[in-house]
Amino acid sequence: MTILTESLWGRRITAGVLTWLIPFLVAIPFYSKDGSLLIDTSLFKSLMIVVSSLVAAVLIVWFFRTVKAGYTHEAVVTGITWLVLNWILDLIVLVGILGMALPDYVAQIGLRYLMIPAIVIAAGVVADEAVRSGAGR
Repeated sequence: MTILTESLWGRRITAGVLTWLIPFLVAIPFYSKDGSLLIDTSLFKSLMIVVSSLVAAVLIVWFFRTVKAGYTHEAVVTGITWLVLNWILDLIVLVGILGMALPDYVAQIGLRYLMIPAIVIAAGVVADEAVRSGAGR
């Protein structure tokens, strides 16, 4: 995995895929073989939001450890990249392979991914402001 994480873009893409893959893998045990949920839908959605947020938080820290300047800029690029990667992977798997209707996907899942750039960009802004104010010295 070293090759994928040596460059900033490699880390960005790796983390973006992991923001999708880890919650997807966590979700699998909650579905029966016929594709129906084994737990309450609201509980499942809440669990997925928590898992996704925790994964994103860890990956934001991991990604930004190699960023030395321009945190807001890097956060905007990263947030948009992660958003697009998650949408693409969902469209391939959930809509393409599993046959979820596109309008259902957008309403039930797709719009929730807008939290990704919001959280990543907020982290970048905070980092830039901390550097400007001299925090952490």
